[in-house]
Amino acid sequence: MQYLHLDSTDPATNLAMEEALLHVLHEGGPGYFLLWRNAPSIILGRNQNALEEINRNEVTRRNLAVVRRSTGGGAVYHDLGNLNFSFLEFQKGILSVDFARYLAPVQRALRRAGVEATLSGRNDLEVQGRKISGSAQRLAENRVLHHGTLLVQADFEAMTRALQPDPDKFLSHGVASVRARVANISEFWNEGMTLETLCELLREEVGATPGHLDPAIIALAQRIRRERYGSWEWNIGSSPKFTARMARRFSWGRVQICVQVRKGRISECRIYGDFFAKDDVHRLERLLEGAPLRRAELGLRLAEVNFSSFFVGCTEEMDSEIRGFFLSL
Repeated sequence: MQYLHLDSTDPATNLAMEEALLHVLHEGGPGYFLLWRNAPSIILGRNQNALEEINRNEVTRRNLAVVRRSTGGGAVYHDLGNLNFSFLEFQKGILSVDFARYLAPVQRALRRAGVEATLSGRNDLEVQGRKISGSAQRLAENRVLHHGTLLVQADFEAMTRALQPDPDKFLSHGVASVRARVANISEFWNEGMTLETLCELLREEVGATPGHLDPAIIALAQRIRRERYGSWEWNIGSSPKFTARMARRFSWGRVQICVQVRKGRISECRIYGDFFAKDDVHRLERLLEGAPLRRAELGLRLAEVNFSSFFVGCTEEMDSEIRGFFLSL
């Protein structure tokens, strides 16, 4: 197995490199063990509704990347205090996932660092009942991708803010994340340990030898990044069908917006409430239908709307308030 330490901290680039290496695996060829880190970002599970998992205000404020991986499981927050590992192997005839196989050398490395980690459930590592690592796995035509996180010195306060959506806003058909009690490995490891030392212990326990990236693999990864992991269509637009529902009371009445969303676009919109309408609100509903659920796109659709012409009591001075409500979809 070849060892690669990825220099990039861009999540889309790193996930694209995993995908490229998975493509080139072949029978008799070497497998790969990767260690990599991401700048602050949110990594979604393959089947999740992106907008249900994130705090969009926090994502916008901090300009956090939101990237969907190819494996299942829940959403995770990454920063430079989080070390990611990946195993990629060709296993002819493999039919089922095996988390323990890949977590065993990780446990051995942690033990050498002074951290006694136990396997919890199917795919987590815990210390004293607190989660320090989560994994996900994918099988694809005799190829295995197993990747996971190691919380070394992660910022849990930032993690909580980023992964704290409004629980009343979405009724989803996706797979919601399960939040767990977490801990940093640095709380338990031996005095003098560093992230760099932990990387070396992991490489030794895996038994991987230093490898290199061919230019052809780098080019393939760049193409995959452009077409998949760097695209809105994959990261947000591929969210499962869901219903978004939000309501707010204004001085002139309560407005509730219910939208059906498919592949990141509003397929159906209904506006309800106890307000009195001047113009037919169905015109406003039709204006929103077909729009991507993105603030910029919604803003373009609503740019010429005079909300005071729809809602009795909504003055032109209140326009920015009701407009902001619609843009927060």
